[in-house]
Amino acid sequence: METPLDIPIRDNAAAAVTDFGLQSKVVRAKVVLRRICFAASSVLLLSGVLFPMAQAEGIQSACPDGGVHSTSPTIARASLPRLDESNACIRLAGVSAVANISRAASPQLIVIGFMGGRVKGSNLIHREALLAKELQEGYPHRVYAAVFANHDARSALNVVLHLLDENRDGHLNADEKNAARIVIYGHSWGASETVALARRLNALSIPVLLTIQVDSVQKPNENDEDIPPNVHEAINFYQTEGLLHGRSLIEAMNPKQTTILGNYESSYRNSPVSCANYPWFARAFMKPHIEIENDPSVWGKIAALIRTKLL
Repeated sequence: METPLDIPIRDNAAAAVTDFGLQSKVVRAKVVLRRICFAASSVLLLSGVLFPMAQAEGIQSACPDGGVHSTSPTIARASLPRLDESNACIRLAGVSAVANISRAASPQLIVIGFMGGRVKGSNLIHREALLAKELQEGYPHRVYAAVFANHDARSALNVVLHLLDENRDGHLNADEKNAARIVIYGHSWGASETVALARRLNALSIPVLLTIQVDSVQKPNENDEDIPPNVHEAINFYQTEGLLHGRSLIEAMNPKQTTILGNYESSYRNSPVSCANYPWFARAFMKPHIEIENDPSVWGKIAALIRTKLL
């Protein structure tokens, strides 16, 4: 039997080179594996594979005042939508009164939220939806709050334009644009869509008071880093601990026009947040990404920021 003394002693220099080469290969292999896991996990999470249980269980209506759900994905511009997602949540009062909304009755603040992944806006497991519900219930005459799936940005834009069109002539004049008081927020892909909507409004010369990004994950063909000049203030919350994590830095395209309130990192290593209603796969592999989505401290700051925009 071979003993340790029978093993040939390698030259120190050769051994060092061999060890270094082996370590380099191991490091490269880890990087490649990590990238593969990140890409695969991101696709699974954000395409909705991780959310079927959350969508099937615990879904409540986002129409707290007894609204009805429209099964048609197409909503006429003449009727003001209270959209959750493709299944539109419409308040009965909004449908009947929209044609006669006066300048005095128009909301002082328009708050638009976007969900992450493939999550519907009606899913009250998620903080994005809960925030819109709480704002609408807390300030029914001062706030119009609605949350959308991140792939339903066209509906969100149509709602904003309709609300700003106070004289209902189908055209936004300079006064209507300048009077706009808009806040946009979102998580994950929804945070990316937040910036995309702000950019669309910028092209229409419509100002935005505040954009809020929570663990922003850039969608294909979008730019979630550069904040357009029509945005007065922007803030970014992120974490870096999980396989899927958000952008750590946002910047103003025109610092004279936009104030970046900050890029704030959260950590959940020593202070985990419960995500009990999420699928096991999300909790196992993407937990920090959904912890920040459920973090009451983060969303408390967001709610407080939005309330500062009330007149």
